[in-house]
Amino acid sequence: MKKTSNGAPRLLLALLFTGIIFILTAGSLPAQGMNQEPEQSLSTLKLEQRTEMTVSKTPEPPKPEWEPPLWSVIGFVLMLGAIAMIPLLKPHWWESNRNKAIITFALAIPFGIYILLNDRHSLVYEMREYISFIVLLGSLFIISGGIYLHGNIYARPKNNVILLGIGTILASLIGTTGAAMLMIRPLISTNSERKYAKHTIIFSVFLIANIGGALTPLGDPPLYMGYLRGVPFLWTLRLWQMWLPASGLVLLVYYLIDRHYWAKESIESKRWDEKYQLPLSLHGKINFLWLIAIILIIFFGIKSPYRELAMIALCLISWLTTPKGVREAHKFTFNPIIEVAVLFFGIFVTMVPALILLHHHGAGMGITRPWQFFWATGILSSFLDNTPTYLVYLSLAESLNLPPEVMLHSGSGISHIILEAIACGAVFMGANTYIGNGPNFMVKVIAEENSVKMPSFFGYMLWSGLILIPIFILITLIFFI
Repeated sequence: MKKTSNGAPRLLLALLFTGIIFILTAGSLPAQGMNQEPEQSLSTLKLEQRTEMTVSKTPEPPKPEWEPPLWSVIGFVLMLGAIAMIPLLKPHWWESNRNKAIITFALAIPFGIYILLNDRHSLVYEMREYISFIVLLGSLFIISGGIYLHGNIYARPKNNVILLGIGTILASLIGTTGAAMLMIRPLISTNSERKYAKHTIIFSVFLIANIGGALTPLGDPPLYMGYLRGVPFLWTLRLWQMWLPASGLVLLVYYLIDRHYWAKESIESKRWDEKYQLPLSLHGKINFLWLIAIILIIFFGIKSPYRELAMIALCLISWLTTPKGVREAHKFTFNPIIEVAVLFFGIFVTMVPALILLHHHGAGMGITRPWQFFWATGILSSFLDNTPTYLVYLSLAESLNLPPEVMLHSGSGISHIILEAIACGAVFMGANTYIGNGPNFMVKVIAEENSVKMPSFFGYMLWSGLILIPIFILITLIFFI
């Protein structure tokens, strides 16, 4: 394959421009990851304690004295409500990123101005975290989009379990979005000769697009936001205790269901499937090197803005070194990451008052036990995006004066068990609906484009309710009671 010679598209140039702005503002804006102390003002309080458990000497996010009125959370509620409801009510209208931008800016601009006038530092801090968040997601999306797994193997239950297992592991290494986009087409092509295939795609959403991403901050966006807030990079490896039984049980249930449907397949389709096999082949392998570089950047704690600039540089290198035709074969487009960038801009702006109110009043909400955090985070993550949900309940936990087993950049401590409950609730239960996590709907759309009839919104919830909820109850009884 020839290598691409065309220049990087406009989004890559926009990312580069963002990085330059990031450097120019690095010395003046309060954010974690910078060496200098943030400017003290009426809206910030100095930390009086720094313990040895703090990951690094990074300035804390501002602790605002401003207490926003309750009505100021309306923007956040409307933003999340739009994400949850408009795709159901006006699905065709919502497909356009332009229309998503209209909704986003209609809410983010007025509420952003209001917040800016009352607590500039909190808004600026969230915007810097937004940039770090989008640069990481964009980097993983662009680089993993240059990897194409092609082939059509015999669609026996054993082989499908192997493909799902590989995707589940990859989700923690290259992110749920990257792993889902990498594995969805081999799963579809492998099962293309089978009459009963939609359950395999449903389980790929359960495992690859959600549960599998629990082991590293790269795996799922909520965990990366936790890392930006001060959760150590390797802390998420503690979640293997929940990840292993959850993934194993879901795979076991899948195997039993796939055996049932395999027995219902006709002899002709099985013979056809066995005859027309195509060995799996991997294209764009150079991009694994750039993915490893991303992991090393995060692991070694490269500080902002150099962390983000390095990621943007790796995106450009990936674009230039990926063999020509790989992204075309992968049907790669920038639309999904543009959608995420637009919507999350609105979320990060409008959620500022909600986070501040939780810091002030979270202790009075009555959510104090691990199982309560697991299910509260999980239920909200099922119907809203799991990243803002994670941040909301992380802020709530910070207000409870918990044992400081993990110290965040805010100076607040949080216990391991509560943080585990929040993380697992956000990552695992994002699988409960199509709108719980970004990759879920992308997988559905790609499957339907390839003639796999997927269940409706509530039909999918029937699958997740019957399969995932009993497993999550078991996880609760073992780990969070």
